[in-house]
Amino acid sequence: METNGVVLDALGDATRRSIFESLRSGPRSVGELAEGLPVSRPAVSQHLRVLKEAGLVSDSKDGTRRLYRIEPDGLLRVRDYFEGFWSEALERFREAARKETR
Repeated sequence: METNGVVLDALGDATRRSIFESLRSGPRSVGELAEGLPVSRPAVSQHLRVLKEAGLVSDSKDGTRRLYRIEPDGLLRVRDYFEGFWSEALERFREAARKETR
């Protein structure tokens, strides 16, 4: 599966999206992320593993815990993917507008 497919699949799960969105405010531990979710800490860890494998989050050790954060390069790949659609749509619109003015 191509990289964009892995990324979109990772974000296709509502719990993973919630975890990812929670990281917008900065690095957080599994326990902090689990506090606001209706799933267990082990489940949050599994979701983080999927997000990490997709390149959307990274982690670092902070004493006895790990802190997870959004991976900027992964987010950039998502942005580039959707910008490709936007660029194509604008080009088609430009072509249609030129045909109407002739």
